[in-house]
Amino acid sequence: MKDFRFGCLCLAVAAMLALFAFPTRRQDSERYNLTAIVDITRSMNAEDYRIGDQAVSRLTFVKHRLRELAGQLPCGSKLGLGIFTERRTTLLYRPIEVCAGYNELQHSIAALDWRMAWAADSRIANGLLNAMELLQAQDSAMMFISDGQEAPPLNPRYRSDFSAIKGQLKGLIVGSGGLQAVPIPKFDAKGQRTGIYGPDDVPHRSSFGESDLNPEKIEGYDARNAPFGKHAASGSEHLSAMQEAYLQQLADESGLIYRRLQQDSPLLDIVRDAKLFESAIADTDQRHLFALLALTALLLSRL
Repeated sequence: MKDFRFGCLCLAVAAMLALFAFPTRRQDSERYNLTAIVDITRSMNAEDYRIGDQAVSRLTFVKHRLRELAGQLPCGSKLGLGIFTERRTTLLYRPIEVCAGYNELQHSIAALDWRMAWAADSRIANGLLNAMELLQAQDSAMMFISDGQEAPPLNPRYRSDFSAIKGQLKGLIVGSGGLQAVPIPKFDAKGQRTGIYGPDDVPHRSSFGESDLNPEKIEGYDARNAPFGKHAASGSEHLSAMQEAYLQQLADESGLIYRRLQQDSPLLDIVRDAKLFESAIADTDQRHLFALLALTALLLSRL
């Protein structure tokens, strides 16, 4: 028994010496350099996700997954943040190292809010194109997160043209939200919920520029005074579902990858599956392994 205890003590001492002599080891590892662009328009307040037993909005769930991602990315990786609303994307900050900037990443992601929006419109394609132009000169891959709902509805005559930038940026479009249409909550100026949007609260067609329909197909058409017709349009734009086909189309047009953020989809799995990383030889801390061995040996020596 004494020989056993002595052997355990010797092993513990050897492990502690190894802890200081070999604190790291070199190995292949994944390194990410990502910029997350988050849609903060009103439809992102629709509640079709859950965290635990609580129903939460798309924006809340995206923030939850982004904070999770910031804690899962390996040290040496970088993460930046931006927001989209109306027709433009704004970068809040360029990618920072996830371990050194962990607290800053957590706080800034948690602070994302729909009230940061400077306009109520939602031109997804314009925002995506603007984001790609902003990031084109950087070495960061883009993760554009949106439910794909254009508000007002898109006039096909005025689609964004991605031909000049297609294939020049690495990244993906992440579809947020469920495929079944749900109500969009309505809030007052103080951020208090006051109900849901109804059919009369939102436009159900585009009234910008010229209609993409032939005049004879537009009821009440008047070239000067009513190019979209004299009668109010009806529809279901007050409800919201993720526009997956549209987001897939945008991904094809822009040369990006499309993935859907499902209830059980960690963002790390999504960006890894999209191969948005680079392999690098790096020093990996292994001191915890020697410390665990030393502790185990000390505990065994007391038996």
